Amino acid sequence: MSVAPSRSQSKITTSFIQEKKLNHQQITSLTAYDYASARLVDDAGIDVILVGDSLAQVMLGYDNTLPVTMEEMLHHTRAVSRGAKRALIVADMPFSSYIDCKEALRNAARFIKDAGAEAVKVEGGEKRAHMISKIVDAEIPVMGHIGLTPQSVHAMGGYKVQGKSLAAIEQLMRDAKALERAGAFSVVLEGIPREVAAMITEELKIPTIGIGAGPNCDGQILVFHDLLGLSFGSPAKFVRRYADLNSVIAQALTAYKNDIESGGYPSDAESYHLPKDTAAGLEVVATRKRGMRKSNDLTM
Repeated sequence: MSVAPSRSQSKITTSFIQEKKLNHQQITSLTAYDYASARLVDDAGIDVILVGDSLAQVMLGYDNTLPVTMEEMLHHTRAVSRGAKRALIVADMPFSSYIDCKEALRNAARFIKDAGAEAVKVEGGEKRAHMISKIVDAEIPVMGHIGLTPQSVHAMGGYKVQGKSLAAIEQLMRDAKALERAGAFSVVLEGIPREVAAMITEELKIPTIGIGAGPNCDGQILVFHDLLGLSFGSPAKFVRRYADLNSVIAQALTAYKNDIESGGYPSDAESYHLPKDTAAGLEVVATRKRGMRKSNDLTM
């Protein structure tokens, strides 16, 4: 039987994540977006918490990740940092927050200094390598992200599996190696064939974290709401739902509504009561008032 690690156990660091690859130990990762979800994920002993820009969809109701702002990402990262004490906290750099090196450095530093993150995640391969090296030079750990990069949804023509041709595979490998050379401590591989992910994982010295990339990565990540069945619509092929909380919550809310309408909630046991002497005094006052009302009615 596995036991969830105590919150007092050692803080997870980027070095620890890299050591897990060397020791052939799988890295566990999950998104979280607020204090409550961060507490739950941290208490479960998950290694890495990503404050993903997916909060744009699952928390804020946008159609994709593009509209979420730096201020919104910082707000949620602060909440997560208050809830997670053991896991490594990685903050997603939102779309347009790293257009150039100067802007990227400024925003990455805000996640660390102002929001309590311990690393940032940046989408893109060779094109982002120079920028990532600058962020790393500023003592800010960076997690890379290649393959299906949601912030490039328009450029990609939708959410499509990447790396299906030999030329695309070659580009993915170049992207992965470029991120490693730039100093990224790990790289997310999203939406690519498992054979390609396995090849990249074998070639890289830094850990790979898969999402829709098969079982041969050094670790895996899912969206908190997808894993728990809290998201709406059909899940992606790679999503395994470990619970169906949508149904559980819907049943609870319906039961609550029905209890109120039927008078079943709150019960006497769920109500506060006056001390006996105060209740007795109040009854005397109420009796007096009732008597006065009857007297007034008789004289009218």
